Amino acid sequence: MEQAVKLDILSDPICPWCYIGKTYLDRALEQRPGHPFVIEWHPFQLNPDMPVAGMDRRTYLETKFGGKEAAVKAYMPVQQHADQAGLKVNLEGIKVTPNTLKAHRLIHWAGLEGKQTAVVSALFKAYFVDGRDIGDTDTLADIADSAGLDASVVRKLLEGEADAAEIQQRDQAARQMGVGSVPTFIVASQHAVPGAQSTEMWLKVIDEIIENHAQAAAVDKTDEEAEPPSA
Repeated sequence: MEQAVKLDILSDPICPWCYIGKTYLDRALEQRPGHPFVIEWHPFQLNPDMPVAGMDRRTYLETKFGGKEAAVKAYMPVQQHADQAGLKVNLEGIKVTPNTLKAHRLIHWAGLEGKQTAVVSALFKAYFVDGRDIGDTDTLADIADSAGLDASVVRKLLEGEADAAEIQQRDQAARQMGVGSVPTFIVASQHAVPGAQSTEMWLKVIDEIIENHAQAAAVDKTDEEAEPPSA
């Protein structure tokens, strides 16, 4: 792998644009197996004030967008872009809009085990394809098990408040830094890239990073060869 470059991703597992954006990124990474990115997922709740038990999906959408017709209209671009990305999302199958704090806690713990992206992928599929309630402890424990985590440990942690305050603080810190929507990708702790970017855009970024690294390595080698021998 090329010299490592950190790619921080702020996301919420109930955000359809995050799911679409991840899909485009994944395809770029598959096409560049020697990519330099080291990925870390960070919490951002679209609905930080959502009741712990979540809310009926239809009620949530109609309240948020001002009625059924407005909600349908607002989600038409989501369906169109999902189709374009080749994702078979089942928006009609989603019955509950959950509070995602527990899901973000699971993502955090998965990061400690080196299985963050696997858990994020499983959460997106569970919510957008299978219509599961990813605010439910048993559902999250099952998702953890599918990703190779200890389901019994995860369930016990979720039944308490372990790391909940830290996740909320990280969410607030992101907002204070100016993040107002997700997905937001931060490349090398410097360049913020908002929104669901295309695979082509990510390929261009990866290729530029690899080229810059190669040029820097060539300069270093030239400098080394130009050094006079020591006396």
